[in-house]
Amino acid sequence: MSDRNSDNSKQENPGGLWARLRRPSAKSLGGLLAVGFVVGVLFWGGFNTAMEATNTEKFCISCHEMYDNVYQEYKQTIHYSNRTGVRATCPDCHVPKQWTHKMIRKVQASKELWGKLVGTIDTREKFEAKRLELARNEWKRMKAVDSIECRNCHSLDSMNAEVQKQRARKQHEMAKEDKMTCIDCHKGISHNKPAGMTEEDEM
Repeated sequence: MSDRNSDNSKQENPGGLWARLRRPSAKSLGGLLAVGFVVGVLFWGGFNTAMEATNTEKFCISCHEMYDNVYQEYKQTIHYSNRTGVRATCPDCHVPKQWTHKMIRKVQASKELWGKLVGTIDTREKFEAKRLELARNEWKRMKAVDSIECRNCHSLDSMNAEVQKQRARKQHEMAKEDKMTCIDCHKGISHNKPAGMTEEDEM
């Protein structure tokens, strides 16, 4: 009698818990999907919040290397203060708005954070010694993306050539013809040019 009962229970529940895990019910699959969705939303929200927190001028100048050096130069330029009151902040010029380009830029910026952590640019003297190298890296990056950050606000097609000075008008016409990009000519627009620049750097 007892043998028959155990045989019946085996038939009703063949394989036990392992078999149920291998053949989940619609209910358990739904629960798993719901949990996965909530975890995904929380992760994405947290990740995006962290990205945006690192994408502010306040964050950029929290390192004294930036605050004491390039930020002070930037404050003397038209991008910081002008008659219209429109300000271009650090991320406006150095972080692309498009998600893919933004992520690439964030990875590249981690090298600069490494320089801070190991102390290669933690004094003004060290910063100035590395400045040309840092600037060349940024010029190269901007050229590779066709000065995408500049073009978020400026466009050759929307410029009114008639109100530009003759030299600027000629340069912009030449830039259109030769398919040049903003950083080819505007290297010292918001920061002092580094010492030791060559003719190749100026081009």
